[in-house]
Amino acid sequence: MTDILKPRDAKEVEDAVLWALSNDKTLDVVGNGSKRALGRPSQTDVTLDLSSLTGVTLYEPAELVLSARAGTPLSEIEALLAKNNQELAFEPADYGPLLGGEAGQATLGGVVAANLSGPRRFKAGAARDHFLGVTAVTGRGETIKSGGRVVKNVTGYDLCKLFGGSYGTLAAMTDITLKVLPKAETEATVLVAGLGDAEACLAMSTALGSSADVSGAAHLPDHIASFFDGLPQPEASTVLRLEGVAPSVAHRKEALAALLKPFGAVALLDETHSRALWRSIRDVKPFAAAASHKRPLWRISTAPAQAHRLVDLITPAAQMFYDWGGGLIWVAMPFEDEPDAGSIRGAVAELGGHATLIRAPAAVRASVDVFQPEGPALAALNKRVKESFDPKGVLNPGRMWAGV
Repeated sequence: MTDILKPRDAKEVEDAVLWALSNDKTLDVVGNGSKRALGRPSQTDVTLDLSSLTGVTLYEPAELVLSARAGTPLSEIEALLAKNNQELAFEPADYGPLLGGEAGQATLGGVVAANLSGPRRFKAGAARDHFLGVTAVTGRGETIKSGGRVVKNVTGYDLCKLFGGSYGTLAAMTDITLKVLPKAETEATVLVAGLGDAEACLAMSTALGSSADVSGAAHLPDHIASFFDGLPQPEASTVLRLEGVAPSVAHRKEALAALLKPFGAVALLDETHSRALWRSIRDVKPFAAAASHKRPLWRISTAPAQAHRLVDLITPAAQMFYDWGGGLIWVAMPFEDEPDAGSIRGAVAELGGHATLIRAPAAVRASVDVFQPEGPALAALNKRVKESFDPKGVLNPGRMWAGV
């Protein structure tokens, strides 16, 4: 038996898990491996490579539903949807370059397993909110199906929500069904220049509380603004995205610009520059550069009103920017191999939220908590869920928390 198992269909995935059970082996469940460096380092014997499970198995544009095998490249799905003016509204990021790999390698299974969501998260929801159905093989070697192929489905337990964000620790997904949505006809961005962090958070809150129907809200401080595409000047920029039909976007951007004028100089970005900007925000472009790959990178979620205060508690030498109206902060630490987990965890404990170490060397990820530490009650619940689906710890053991 080789150290890589590469099943060609769902039945062979089940056979692989049964083989692992009978031989006391553990499996590292991967697609193209673009997110292999997410989470704690692999503690497994054999790789279960699902990259051959490809292809769209159902697409009904009129019903806004798509099903595809887990190893299907995300780029293939997005190209198919674009032909019908549709999209994945949760705007999944491409973490390949961020983690030192190639762009365009993400698979559908990896995106759902990591529950990746882009700048539209606060409006459209996370990946798991668009997850309608799944066929998967549990750590018991049993093939299960959950959910369905309709947007409204209330039959049985919604196991999809458990698998979204489980990092392959509960089951190896083989076929996934998602809700898709129409793509906006156009978009534009309103930009306020020169704001400090506290002012920017207030400006974003004002915009999100208005009737402008903002679909993206980010603040790019002056020390990092030059790394983003689409900005007219490399200066601190607070950016608000508007999407929809052209007449609506035109009206809303003028109204939003007037609302934000008291905060500072306002500029408007056209569709081309707006799309380029939000792609680079989605893919965390400043920290995907080769020069920054050895610097630990944190992804912190907190209450938007607390975001600038939380940043003040972190080392001032760190580089950072805000997304989700301040609800998401990307923080690149200044020194290689030093995540300064104590500072990050302390700031989160004081002001609320949770922090994930997205990027760090394997030795660092093995020695500190990659995901937010759990309280006793939640840890016990997660342990019971893991034991229900994977009692022998065959699938990605220790990927999220040591011993689980």
